[in-house]
Amino acid sequence: MGGCFSKPKPVELKIEVVLPEKDRGKEELSAGGKGSPRAYQGNGTARHFHAEERLPAPHPYPGAQDCLEAAVCHIKDLENGQMREVELGWGKVLLVKDNGEFHALGHKCPHYGAPLVKGVLSRGRVRCPWHGACFNISTGDLEDFPGLDSLHKFQPLQVKIEKEKVYVRASKQALQLQRRTKVMATCISPSAGHSSSTNVLIVGAGAAGLVCAETLRQEGFSDRIVLCTLDRHLPYDRPKLSKSLDAQLEQLALRPKEFFRAHGIEVLTEAQVVTVDVRNKKAVFKDGFKLEYSKLLLAPGSSPKTLSCKGKDVENVFTIRTPEDANRVVRLARGRNAVVVGAGFLGMEVAAYLTEKAHSVSVVELEETPFRRFLGERVGRALMKMFESNRVKFYMQTEVSELRAQDGKLKEVVLKSSKVLRADVCVVGIVPATGFLRQSGIGLDSRGFIPVNKMMQTNVPGVFAAGDAVTFPLAWRNNRKVNIPHWQMAHAQGRVAAQNMLAQEAEISTVPYLWTAMFSKSLRYAGYGEGFDDVIIQGDLDELKFVAFYTKGDEVISVASMNYDPIVSKVAEVLASGRTIRKREVETGDMSWLTGKGS
Repeated sequence: MGGCFSKPKPVELKIEVVLPEKDRGKEELSAGGKGSPRAYQGNGTARHFHAEERLPAPHPYPGAQDCLEAAVCHIKDLENGQMREVELGWGKVLLVKDNGEFHALGHKCPHYGAPLVKGVLSRGRVRCPWHGACFNISTGDLEDFPGLDSLHKFQPLQVKIEKEKVYVRASKQALQLQRRTKVMATCISPSAGHSSSTNVLIVGAGAAGLVCAETLRQEGFSDRIVLCTLDRHLPYDRPKLSKSLDAQLEQLALRPKEFFRAHGIEVLTEAQVVTVDVRNKKAVFKDGFKLEYSKLLLAPGSSPKTLSCKGKDVENVFTIRTPEDANRVVRLARGRNAVVVGAGFLGMEVAAYLTEKAHSVSVVELEETPFRRFLGERVGRALMKMFESNRVKFYMQTEVSELRAQDGKLKEVVLKSSKVLRADVCVVGIVPATGFLRQSGIGLDSRGFIPVNKMMQTNVPGVFAAGDAVTFPLAWRNNRKVNIPHWQMAHAQGRVAAQNMLAQEAEISTVPYLWTAMFSKSLRYAGYGEGFDDVIIQGDLDELKFVAFYTKGDEVISVASMNYDPIVSKVAEVLASGRTIRKREVETGDMSWLTGKGS
């Protein structure tokens, strides 16, 4: 056991942080955890991947002096279905009692550090209260997104019932590292830095592309993977851009450079695919380079939307797509006049962030209320009031008719209502970045989205698609074809695409979960509410402490909340279990059926 143990004391339950080396090797070898080798077809030859082919992982907890053992509670302190955060020397552990068994895990969500004790325990997993990531309490493994890493699981060693105390043993390192990266295969293809063929080509390095690459390696795939991106950077946390426009790249990076090198994931930056030749399985890049592939994932995300009005080419009109865009907008807006076109999530986050930097912030929107189609009139109006109290001016039910410049730089935005706004910088929205596929034979719909099935397959065999640019069948809304351009969904689709590249027949089944942050307040949302015909609101909209249930007929189809955690995670968990929530259940105001048991 790595030298971490003294002679066991006669206590009732011990939970140990060290996963023995013999188990570490097989931890993620197969989806079912069975550790059986699988054969994958790679570049024409079958690859058999076995545990011994993995990089030997050094034992992370070398010395007994780095271990701590302590009684953390009485055995009767926790009832079934309860969670508790317990102190243990150098840190904290999440203690869970489920079906009569104790489990001990890392206590913080690896995504943004949320306290999991405030989350939701259900069906053998704990769901994060902030953004909905789910972790298996028996393994610590990440089961639903967002985020990339799993939790440390502190394994039970022995149970004795005389002393009626729960003991936990842990190492300093595991207590301080609140995340665990799953074991991955290494690339055993010949070093092919300049080769013109790859087994897997991934176009787009957002959440879908990165999770696809990582899942392939976690599942034992050991052939070449090439990830290409228009960006000049390695994959980064794009949702942070519009919430924190000053953020620097080191605060945004999802993985360090060494990670990609260690796991044999090649990233081509500033690499634009201009056409895909599906007959010959080749991608053609802007500089003429051609790359053959066996399997292709299209995850191109979105590209800037250009305003079609007069003066559309003036300087200082931006979309927020890269860290450089975001940083430039803040720099130009400081003490000046900013105009945001579109009152969707991205536009409103940008407007909120700029209020403390800019002299004035104006939002232009065709609808009569921000978020109206998404959150409904009443919630939209409450949020609008919050913005207005922070000096944001709204120009609703109108659009931009002209951008006027002085010395080539934006000076005024003219609206169709004839109103003229002073403007030194203007931020506009984004559209699907699928133009390069128009002549490829890969199907696109009338709006430019790529339709896929539940396995993320396009109409062309071996070509998958994921992320903001796809429409897919949403299982719990009767397989309705939807586009959900949100971070959590992109992660889930990237994983399903990777599993099906490996012929695992996985289907997308996650419940959509998203969040936004404005003026230090978070709004959380789960489900898919398009087409709702009623909104039932509990709580106080004026105080921005509420939960809103969106219904269609007799059924709750989505939920939004502010200052009401963990209700959105609870509803997401109920929907994920396959249970239908009826309108009458939420009309009464009795939320006892949704109460979590965290303490």
